[in-house]
Amino acid sequence: MSLTEITARLRKAEEQAGRAIGSTQLIAVSKVQPNERVEAVLSEGHRLFGENKVQEAAGKWPDFREQFDGVNVHLIGPLQTNKARQAMQLFEAIHSVDRPKLAHTLARLAQELGHCPDLFVQVNTGAEDQKAGVLPSEADAFIAECRSLDLPVQGLMCIPPVEEEASLHFTLLAKIAARNDLTGLSMGMSSDFEKAVSFGATHVRVGSAIFGARDYG
Repeated sequence: MSLTEITARLRKAEEQAGRAIGSTQLIAVSKVQPNERVEAVLSEGHRLFGENKVQEAAGKWPDFREQFDGVNVHLIGPLQTNKARQAMQLFEAIHSVDRPKLAHTLARLAQELGHCPDLFVQVNTGAEDQKAGVLPSEADAFIAECRSLDLPVQGLMCIPPVEEEASLHFTLLAKIAARNDLTGLSMGMSSDFEKAVSFGATHVRVGSAIFGARDYG
């Protein structure tokens, strides 16, 4: 696969779903990818990337931002409270707001720094013990709490269980977003992003299909 092929598939999925072309943003997930692969995608003109870890992003993106204009980097992995300040200075958006302690920390830092990235609340749609995210039954209350703290919540994010039909989780996320007047839906990855588009995804997170397989060695 390549960036060109994935973009073409994304546009076709939008067309088939009757959605405006370009209404879904493609987050190129660059975590654990060598810098030369990331630079190649930047050189093709792509500007929206996703990282899982604050530390990895801090070692990679300041240099790339100096070389390339208009770069946007989103945090899509879990955020430890003690890394919140660094995250707010590194990322244009954080997709993993998942607990009151983190929300309160972000609110305090937003007041102090005078700015805050766009925020997405992570919902654990499959209620999986090993996954972060608020439970669907607690999502409304948590979104209300974030809003009471003046946090710029733009939408919701989910990672469906691998063994379950993703569309059920996309439907659930879209319902929670709709009843809370949220427009952002960060859902869909390499294997199911076209399906996510048909359920209203505004951000899809695609990594290995763009960059090639990750080397964790």
